Amino acid sequence: MTEPVEPIGRLVRTPKTAELIATDLRTRIVRGVLRAGDALPPETLLMAQFGVSRPTLREAFRILETESLIAVRRGARGGAYVLAPDRAVASRYVGLLLQLDGTTIGDVHQARAVLEAACAARLARIRTRQDLLDLRACVEDLRAAAGADPDPVRWGRHAARFHELVLQRCGSRTLAVQCGVLQDIVATHTGPGGPGQAGLPRRLLRSYARLADLVEARDAEGAERHWRTHLESSARGPRRSTAVVDLFR
Repeated sequence: MTEPVEPIGRLVRTPKTAELIATDLRTRIVRGVLRAGDALPPETLLMAQFGVSRPTLREAFRILETESLIAVRRGARGGAYVLAPDRAVASRYVGLLLQLDGTTIGDVHQARAVLEAACAARLARIRTRQDLLDLRACVEDLRAAAGADPDPVRWGRHAARFHELVLQRCGSRTLAVQCGVLQDIVATHTGPGGPGQAGLPRRLLRSYARLADLVEARDAEGAERHWRTHLESSARGPRRSTAVVDLFR
């Protein structure tokens, strides 16, 4: 008796025409054929090129709008325009996944500390003279913000700039993007301002300056150890460690 053969096929969903059009336009945007600010051709021309109706084309536009890859302006001078891919889109999706999984903000802080400390180590190995100049300039901006009358908003802006320098100059685009996504999620819980406790900005200022020293000395191990300690200590707090990621605060 012949044994039954296990099925090797599976149900395959045929993509809708609108999805195929969205994929075509998305590919052109990602490959740089269509650049940020470019206007897409008029709807009538795109309908003729793709051989589709207006509702199908507009459905494709809606798909790309939800991905923040295009914006559609209404009116006589309206039309679809290309947007630059935005890291915030990835941050929202990752944040939603973490929130659905019940991930705590403390867990996000820990992951960020690991990744950004690795970026600091890489930066110490490959830093250029310009990298040092930019880090030192940022430290001076932080020093001014932490003066006799500390400015939390100004401090937060320059602190964010310092962290971005560590990420963008480390030589790994993948690490920079991944860590940037975690930074965005953390920012939804910490807000745009700087630390509020008396004397804290000055203590943090010494930590920023210390990392610049370690980067200048090309001390990769020291930079990684110091920056991980800095990030972990700045994340301490009764609510930060146990609060679940919440993008709708």
